[in-house]
Amino acid sequence: MRLHNSYTNQIEDFKTIDENKVKMYVCGPTVYDNAHLGHARCYITWDVLYRYLKFKGYDVTYCRNVTDVDDKILKKAEKEGKTPEEVSTYWYQRFSESMKALNNLKPDIEPFATKTLGEMISIVKDLINKGYAYEADGDVYFRVKKFPAYGYLSKQPIDQLESGARIEVGEQKEDPLDFALWKKDEKFGYKSPWGVGRPGWHIECSAMSRKYLGKTIDIHAGGADLIFPHHENEIAQSECANGCKFVNYWLHNGFVTINKEKMSKSLGNFLTIDDLLKNYDANTIRFFILTNHYRMPVEFSDEALQAAANGVKRMLNAKRTQVDETLDIKTFEEYKEFVSAMDEDLNTSKALAVLFDLAGKANKDVPYAFTLLFKLASTLGFTFEKATLSEEELNAKLAEISTELGENYSSMEEIIEKRKIARAEKNWEAADKIRVALDKVGIVLKDSKDGTIWELK
Repeated sequence: MRLHNSYTNQIEDFKTIDENKVKMYVCGPTVYDNAHLGHARCYITWDVLYRYLKFKGYDVTYCRNVTDVDDKILKKAEKEGKTPEEVSTYWYQRFSESMKALNNLKPDIEPFATKTLGEMISIVKDLINKGYAYEADGDVYFRVKKFPAYGYLSKQPIDQLESGARIEVGEQKEDPLDFALWKKDEKFGYKSPWGVGRPGWHIECSAMSRKYLGKTIDIHAGGADLIFPHHENEIAQSECANGCKFVNYWLHNGFVTINKEKMSKSLGNFLTIDDLLKNYDANTIRFFILTNHYRMPVEFSDEALQAAANGVKRMLNAKRTQVDETLDIKTFEEYKEFVSAMDEDLNTSKALAVLFDLAGKANKDVPYAFTLLFKLASTLGFTFEKATLSEEELNAKLAEISTELGENYSSMEEIIEKRKIARAEKNWEAADKIRVALDKVGIVLKDSKDGTIWELK
């Protein structure tokens, strides 16, 4: 398996620290508002990596943090007259619901920043003792120039970074490049050796990663917007505090754009996951994201989502057979093609082409095709659950069909029987009227040697 390492800017063979074990950290949400399509892309991408590593037999520990102490949370709390904890608890719950609705697996570990303060303070103390950090009137800063490799991840030389650096009013930095490890905050802060304050954003991930995964980890992933300064700063503080390499493979997903601009809350051009799910299901959103390579930008449009919806329909409407759990899927050529695509830096568009091929074969009654399709599509996080109707919704559709056909029907079975009789009598006009009436309410009939069933389109 080969993955693109942002640190070296090379596609490299993936080798784990411990045989067959993968320690994987993904930067999680700052919980103060609705999750949007940009978040969906990030967390679906790393959900697919998590699923695929497990599919290949790795023992994966996936840690994704929750930032529940941050300037944005504090501003929202003040604006709404709530405590920061009330704000972060509410929005974390909403985020979790959005992730579940997208069929993202829950990480193995989901630590909260406020529950890891002891580890953060410990790392800051280590950095001060080693001369990499200094305290200034209740704030603590990292000495960037003490870490010669600073700027390597983002491919920005120190002198280039220096030219744009400024010291803000109220900051007491030795150097404009230095960044905050701890901030004085007497209103919302926590006790520390430097007075009441709260952690800088960057130290949070270093502390949580070290506590739950160890000093050196296999994979650290996130959006490309986090490369600088967040991930650059994580490397500096972690490697200086721990005295060893922090991450072996840095992975970053590209942006979602609207009219060629990055989708973000700050630009106000974002679509929330909840709003998207009103028009498109989780399979469609996942398909839309996976048709593009994870490192490339993806342009949002309703046309692209509609094309994805059609692709999902083509895949999931494949003729179904019982899933054969005894089938050794590794012996089939399609399995090898799928693995070959995914092993080459998660080439999901090629992997989807294999799924389409299997859907076509399932429709031609190739015996193994649906089992293989089901197993491989599930590895990418697609679900084969059929949409269902409540009794009330079904009765409403039956009423519409009855009106359209001019006869009263109290069940779908009656309609299927009526169509069966019409076809037996070669009354194609009556049979077609039933098809049209069903189509208008989003129902389709599927015939097989075992009989006729109805499904929602």
